[in-house]
Amino acid sequence: MWLCPRKKDSTKVNQLQEVVISDTKFAQSKEKSGKVITKIAAEELQKKSGQSLATILSSVAGVEINGNQSANGKNLGYYIRGGKNQQVLILIDGNPVTDASGISFEFDLRLLPIDQVESIEIMKGAASTLYGSGAATAVINITLKKSSKKPLQANTFINIGSNNTASNHKYNGQDFNQGFSVNGTVKKVTYLASLTSTETRGMSQIAEPTPDSNYDKDRFSRINYRSKVGFNVTNKLTLDFFGNYDKVNNDYDFPFDNSGNDDTNLNTSKTEQFRFGFSPKYKYDKGEFNLNSSFSKIQREYQEFNSYTAAIDYSMYQARSVNVDAFNKYKYNDRFSMITGVNYQFHDMKSMTPYSTIARDSTKFNMIDPYVTGVYSSNFGLNINAGARLNIHSQYGNQLVYNINPSFNLGKQIPVKLLTSLSTAFVTPSLYQLYSEYGKSTLTPEKNTTIESGFEVALFHKKVTVNTVGFYREQNNSIGFDATYHYTNIDGINKAKGIEAGINYALTSKVNLNSNYTFTQVDEALNRLIPKHKINSSIDFSATKRLFFNANYQYIDVRKDAFFDGNTYATVFTKLGSYQLFNVLVKYELVITRLSVFGTVTNIFNEDFVENIGYATRGRNFKLGLNITL
Repeated sequence: MWLCPRKKDSTKVNQLQEVVISDTKFAQSKEKSGKVITKIAAEELQKKSGQSLATILSSVAGVEINGNQSANGKNLGYYIRGGKNQQVLILIDGNPVTDASGISFEFDLRLLPIDQVESIEIMKGAASTLYGSGAATAVINITLKKSSKKPLQANTFINIGSNNTASNHKYNGQDFNQGFSVNGTVKKVTYLASLTSTETRGMSQIAEPTPDSNYDKDRFSRINYRSKVGFNVTNKLTLDFFGNYDKVNNDYDFPFDNSGNDDTNLNTSKTEQFRFGFSPKYKYDKGEFNLNSSFSKIQREYQEFNSYTAAIDYSMYQARSVNVDAFNKYKYNDRFSMITGVNYQFHDMKSMTPYSTIARDSTKFNMIDPYVTGVYSSNFGLNINAGARLNIHSQYGNQLVYNINPSFNLGKQIPVKLLTSLSTAFVTPSLYQLYSEYGKSTLTPEKNTTIESGFEVALFHKKVTVNTVGFYREQNNSIGFDATYHYTNIDGINKAKGIEAGINYALTSKVNLNSNYTFTQVDEALNRLIPKHKINSSIDFSATKRLFFNANYQYIDVRKDAFFDGNTYATVFTKLGSYQLFNVLVKYELVITRLSVFGTVTNIFNEDFVENIGYATRGRNFKLGLNITL
C-alpha cells in the first residue's frame, strides 16, 4: 500500500472544502451537492490497512456487502437500499465495469485489490440519468492510484496474516498479500506500473457441520498487473492510456467431505480479466470535455466434480464489453452549468457447460444513451441538479429516466444543508436472462423510483458533522422465475424504505469518533439477507505523529436466509442470528519516514456467526504489514 504524507492536525483537515464528483461527473464542492456522498479518501484507507475492499465498503452507512467475512473465494452480495448486485453500478476511474456473462451482470469485487485504490465515493439512490443501466440503488466510484510528481518513486508492501474460523486456532501465515509499483512524472509524461498478488489457504468455504469434519482447505490466489501512461500535451489537453490484467484461482467445496485432500482439485474456478482504455480530457475557457473509453474481456472456467457420474465437468463463460462515454461541462456563468453527453455500450457473451452451449453470434446487445443534466447554484443557498437520459436499446427499445435533486444551505450562521431528490432508474436484463436456456427474449427492464430527503449539519467549526437521510424505493418489473423455470417479469410493485444516519466528531486534534446507523425495511420478494438494523462505530487515536490506533465495532441484525434441502427437494427458510464484531489496528511510522508497519486483530472475541447458511466465517485473526516508499 502506498504511503501518504504524515497526517496533519485532524481539526484543520476537517475544515478543508471536500470535493466530490459522483453526482455531476465533474469535481465540485461537497457543500453544493444535493446528495449525501460518502468519500473514503487515501488517508482513510490508510486507517483500514489489511482489510479487503468488500469489508471497507460494508462499513459505510446503507451498504451491506454480504460475504465479506467469509472465505476469500466466497461470492459477494451487494445489498444497498433493499437491492441486489445488478442494481449497483461500479465504476473504476470513471469506466463502468461488469461481467456480461454473469446472471446478475455485476462486477466481481474480488478481482480488485484494495492496494491499488486511491479513493472511493459511494452515492446511494437511483442514478441512471448520469450512469445508465444498473445504477438503481447506488454508484460505487473507485479511483485507482495515480503517478507521483517525482521523476521516480517506488512502493512496496507485504502483509502476512492468519485465516481462521472461530473453531480453528492456527496463527501461522495463511494469508499473504504483497505488491510492488514504480511511478513518476518525467516532463510531460506520467507513468505507473504495478504488480500485486494475494494467496490464502487454511479455511474451507463450506461451514463444517462437526468439529471432526475434514473439508478441503480452499485456496484463493489473485494476481493483478496494472499500467498507466499519461501525456500532458498542453496545459489544456491530457491523454491517458491504461491496461489491466487480473487473474483469480479459487477452490471451493460442495456440501460434502472431500476427505481433506488439498491436491484433488475437484472443484476449482479460474477467472481472467483484461481491461484497457483511453481517456483524453480537454479544458477550455468555459468548460471541460472528457472521453472515457474502455474494452474488457472476462472469462470464467470451472472444474466441478459430478457426484452422479463420478466425473469432472468443465464449464466456461466468456464476455466482452465496450464502453465509450463522451461528456462535456459548459459553464454559462458562476451560477449555472450544463452537462451533456452520449454513452455507447456493447456487450456479448458465450458459454459452454455440460448442459448447454450459448453462441456469441446471437447473444449480444448494445445501448446508445444521450443525456443532459443542469446544475444551478444560487447566491442564497439553493442548489438544483436536474436531468434526463434516453436509453436506446437494441433489444427492447427506448427507456427514459430523470432526476431532480434540489438542496438548500441555510447559511453560515445556521450550518445546515437540507436535501431531497426524486430519481428513476432501470436495470437491463442480463444476456443470460435473455438468451440462455432459461431466458426469455421478451423480458423488459426493471424500473425503480427513489424518493429521499434528509439533512447535513456541521457544528463547532466543522468538528462535528451529522447527516441523516430517509428513502423510499419502488421497484417494478422485477425478474424472477415462472412455473417452467424460465426468467420472467413479476407483476406488482415491491417496496423498500429506510433511514441512514452518520456522525463524525473530531474530539481533539488526536481523537476522532465516527459512527453510522442503518435501518432498512424491504418486501421479502426483494431481498431476505439485508439486516433491518446495522451499526458501525470507530475511534481513531493519533498518540504521536508516528503512532496511530484504530478500534471499530460492527453490529449486524438478524436476517432471513433459505437453502435447498437435498433430502426433501424443498426450499427451507431459516433465520440467521445477529452478531457483533470488534477489530483493532495499530500503525507506526518509523523514524525513516518512508517506512511504516501495522498490526491488526479482527473479531477479537472470536464470535462464531453466520453470514450465509452453510458457509464458514472468519473467527479471530491477526495480520502484520510492512509498507515502504523509495
